[in-house]
Amino acid sequence: MTRPTFFVEEDKILEALFDEGLDDLHVFKPDSSPLYVERLLSLLPENTYRRITVHHHFYLKEEFGLAGIHLGSPTLPKPEGYRGNVSRSCNDLSLLKEAKKKSRYVFLHNIFDSLSCSTEKSNFTMADLQEASRRGLIDKHVYALGGMSLEHARQMRDLGFGGIVVCGDLWNLFDIHNQTDYKSVLTHFERLRSAIG
Repeated sequence: MTRPTFFVEEDKILEALFDEGLDDLHVFKPDSSPLYVERLLSLLPENTYRRITVHHHFYLKEEFGLAGIHLGSPTLPKPEGYRGNVSRSCNDLSLLKEAKKKSRYVFLHNIFDSLSCSTEKSNFTMADLQEASRRGLIDKHVYALGGMSLEHARQMRDLGFGGIVVCGDLWNLFDIHNQTDYKSVLTHFERLRSAIG
């Protein structure tokens, strides 16, 4: 998932991550003008669009031929007339089963304390997650979000999550104000990919 703010090297890093095997990118720019999101998308290669989902400015899905849209709630209805892939966020295990029925996949959050926002704390104990996994609530259509790091990647795979959503663990490696070399981001991404198999 992108950082919520834009930065100068962002398009170059995102393109390099796609080249390194990034499966899906969620563009999360909650307080941005749609023009800035359009600009970011226009800087990326067209062959990446089918692997990009937007969290806001849903018209961009059709305009750029993107993979889909993401709704920030398990109960929020799709926009009227929208046809296409929908993913959702859910922070309540009791709503997860229903959210999966209405979505291509669901981000379950916060698994651990957020690495990018100190106010977002874990919603689950490990026992909660193990029980949800045992009951089949956690499966390949559920992705772990919140505090995802190299340390937690294998653990999430073993619980049966379809993948992990990486934010702070990756973006905290790059100082947007002082760096132009992003090799450490790519190296870390490769480690994450190896860890989740």
